[in-house]
Amino acid sequence: MDASVDQLREIVHNMGEATIAATETVERLSNRVEAVVTQVQQQGYQIFALSDAVQALSESQEEVLHRLDRLTNALEQLTHAINQTNR
Repeated sequence: MDASVDQLREIVHNMGEATIAATETVERLSNRVEAVVTQVQQQGYQIFALSDAVQALSESQEEVLHRLDRLTNALEQLTHAINQTNR
């Protein structure tokens, strides 16, 4: 009977060690998943900020093109007026 009790103790001991090892592994995995989630969240914020910056740049570029059109028209009118004066 002592042999059976010893075997049961050994089995229970091994199960306890396996449970502790599994718990530690799950805890490490959980920590890594949390780190990845944090990184993904930060990247999401960065993408949002980049999107805003691109939008602002696009609007600024549109305004610059509009002003360049106006400047080009003014220069064409000035060139035309100078040409008319020289004739």
